[in-house]
Amino acid sequence: MDLSKDLPVDHRLANVYRYGAGLSGLALLCFGALGFANQLSFFGTSGTSIAGLSSNGALSLISVVFGLLLAAGAVAGGNLASVINMVVGALFILSGFANLALLRTSANILGFRMPNVLFSFAMGLVILTFGMYGRVSGGLPADNPYWRRKHPEAARRLAALGSASPRPSSAAFTGQSPVSGDLPERSS
Repeated sequence: MDLSKDLPVDHRLANVYRYGAGLSGLALLCFGALGFANQLSFFGTSGTSIAGLSSNGALSLISVVFGLLLAAGAVAGGNLASVINMVVGALFILSGFANLALLRTSANILGFRMPNVLFSFAMGLVILTFGMYGRVSGGLPADNPYWRRKHPEAARRLAALGSASPRPSSAAFTGQSPVSGDLPERSS
């Protein structure tokens, strides 16, 4: 499956992906840098409180790596930033579940506590939302580049009418080809 052919190349949503990746990456870089500044033990299971969260050297390193990855997505922008946001957001949510299972065990090598788990879930949802913004919805407007890419015939007909802003008809989502009566009327 080649996603590059299904994703629009240039669209205004790219700024949402870029800023989301940049802000999230900056927050993770700050958290990791604070951990390194406190010279935490690398695999301390008890963890030391940094910005209200438990941390150790390994978690600081992971935070910096993911912060740099998100920052790279912010620099690259566009669809790459969106994909990076979605992958990193999903990994944060999975990390929350995995570390929830490891709380109060000797396998808790990242020194997680319950606030870390909650932060992992929240941060994962925020990053995932930035990555999916404008791409996933049952009612995308006709001027959305993802809707136009999935419904090229309907988009051409709307463009021929000189209107790309009305919401698409329900026939566009069922895979049926809309007839001219299904297209929204253009108001003067």
